[in-house]
Amino acid sequence: MTNQQLYLAIGIPMLFNAGLIGILLAYINAKFSAVDQRFIGVDQRFASVEQSIDQRFASLEQSIDQRFSALDQRLDDLRDLWRAELHRVEEVLDARLKHLEER
Repeated sequence: MTNQQLYLAIGIPMLFNAGLIGILLAYINAKFSAVDQRFIGVDQRFASVEQSIDQRFASLEQSIDQRFSALDQRLDDLRDLWRAELHRVEEVLDARLKHLEER
């Protein structure tokens, strides 16, 4: 066996193995890229769902704030009504006391 035959016997399988390993790495890289693309799509979908949920909570918070402000206004109106009624009762009692004192 000559040196040239020895080099070919060792070199050709090594080059073949290097080529196969290169193809395998390219295949693995393509698979990882596909998985990354799927995750990017999932992240975008979750981001849109998150924005939707944030908008729903914002509208719910706004609705609750409106209801509480309406309730506060109603309670203020009731307080004013009670004050007016108590003032009227006080005037009636004063008039009756004055009438009794005059007798």
